[in-house]
Amino acid sequence: MTYIPISDYGVLGDMHSAALVSRDGSIDWLCFPRFDSPSVFAAILDDKRGGRFAVRPAGEHHYSQTYLPDTNVLLTSFQTGEGRATVTDFMPMSADITVSEHEVIRIARCESGRVVLDCLFQPRLDYGRGLTRLTPASRGVVARNGDACLGLASPVPFDIEDGTARATLTLGAGQSAAFVLRWDEENPRPPADYDIYGKLGDVEAYWRTVARDWHYHGRWAEPIKRSGLALHQLLYAPTGAICAAVTTSLPEGVNSNRNWDYRYCWLRDAALTLDIFHRLGHTVDTSSFMAWLGNFSLTSTDGVQALYGIGCETDIPEYVLDHFEGYMGSGPVRIGNAAVKQLQLDIYGEVVLSFASFYRAGGHISDALWALTKGLVEMAASNWHLPDHGIWEVRGERRHFVYSKLMCWVALDRGIRLAKALGRVVDLQRWRDAKRAIHQDVLARGWNERMGSFVQFYGADVLDASLLFMPMVGFLPAKDPRMESTILRIQQELSVNGLVRRYLPWQTDNGLGTDEGTFTMCTFWLIGCLIQLGRLEEAQRLFERVMSLSNHVGLFSEMVDPQSGEFLGNYPQAFTHIALIHTARNLDRALRQAELGKVIAY
Repeated sequence: MTYIPISDYGVLGDMHSAALVSRDGSIDWLCFPRFDSPSVFAAILDDKRGGRFAVRPAGEHHYSQTYLPDTNVLLTSFQTGEGRATVTDFMPMSADITVSEHEVIRIARCESGRVVLDCLFQPRLDYGRGLTRLTPASRGVVARNGDACLGLASPVPFDIEDGTARATLTLGAGQSAAFVLRWDEENPRPPADYDIYGKLGDVEAYWRTVARDWHYHGRWAEPIKRSGLALHQLLYAPTGAICAAVTTSLPEGVNSNRNWDYRYCWLRDAALTLDIFHRLGHTVDTSSFMAWLGNFSLTSTDGVQALYGIGCETDIPEYVLDHFEGYMGSGPVRIGNAAVKQLQLDIYGEVVLSFASFYRAGGHISDALWALTKGLVEMAASNWHLPDHGIWEVRGERRHFVYSKLMCWVALDRGIRLAKALGRVVDLQRWRDAKRAIHQDVLARGWNERMGSFVQFYGADVLDASLLFMPMVGFLPAKDPRMESTILRIQQELSVNGLVRRYLPWQTDNGLGTDEGTFTMCTFWLIGCLIQLGRLEEAQRLFERVMSLSNHVGLFSEMVDPQSGEFLGNYPQAFTHIALIHTARNLDRALRQAELGKVIAY
């Protein structure tokens, strides 16, 4: 059992699917034709049975990996005793991004000397269920499992034995050769027939256009740009839906049973992603999702579903792949997500928040979007008093989570602002009354006098990092004595080596009872609160520390081990990159204002 750290992977995608490529040149995760389709390579979830596609030097070598500047094209470099080689990996994109040929192209090039590359092609279609048969083709290899078919166009012949194809590619200085992996390709053609370099040029041009569209020029511009490019790869172009991550079942703690499938569209994650896109003036590729939100029925028996399939599916059954052992032997490997059936009241607030920022960015609130906005605000007014499963999707009993009440308040607050700005006729007094009632209820029942803190849910004596969101949305100023006390208590009791947990797992009935890593988004939230408290030096030190935990290509997972800094949870994580951008912008603004001697106003 040999597993590569999660942090050792780069990610490439075409806004239909995505691949994880190790620093040593192995594609260990790829689903075709969609993010949520069955995997064709899944070595990250089972080193022996998952399958991979590796191109790397034979024998001893050193390696490194980076993105080509301002793109999502990966460049992996190898140094051997005889020469230096690179492998350029990308997923081609059509002029119409809603259409994809579902390809991965790998260009191997010898930069100096002479390099011998080992090529291992070991697909395991349909999550490795059933038998994947490999057959030679005149120009490569074809893999089949039932109706599923994957073709590899190759510059060299492969030898096939026991479901694995192997080849050796020898390149001299200046020589290059390409592999084209293509879904539903039964007759691979010569690699030259696929217009490889034309597609590479188009992909580079597309991603560089996206990178230029991010309107930000302050501190940490490069990490913000990289986070924006990472978030862009999580878009599913045909519908505009946004994946929470491209992986499933990477554990939040090894052997914790905290393994979930994140390849779906959580309205919470999607709304906060849209919000940051709008704040940075990047509205080009959000319109399709906004249109989907406006036209798609989001109501269930309890209100709004927490998540949907990226193709707008409402049913996402959860089951376990028993034949996969899981990353580092840490199962189970889950497909689907039962959280689709949960009641999560905070959804109302996050979605309306994203509509408000869309409007401020110059977006048009159509009649359909306004109808949805009004419906969400009405649901917040009617349902805020109900218990729910909360932002962390606990699998225990429903409770009156303070964060859920907070975001219902946000739905009403932003809904009132939008109604007034748009001149829409609504029962404003009813909305104002509901907003006031929530505020008073949270102050009365969400506050624990003995602890001197707001708490996770009504009647609790435990903390929750989601409380840090209260000053960010204007519910209470950070310097309000109750809020400041809560912030400091969270910092003291939920921090490990400065990094913040969501909550203490042994104090929360989440249906699991196991430990997990620190949640990187929550650490960014703490930094945001420190900024509002005026503790800028402390905020900057912690921000720089968190930034140092990014991997070699500037990406973050959901959580990190607070001792080792190793990545935990699904990857790359939208939540983390959203929080990074938001926090970097706020910290830069606060530092600039401090440098100018201005008073910071929030």
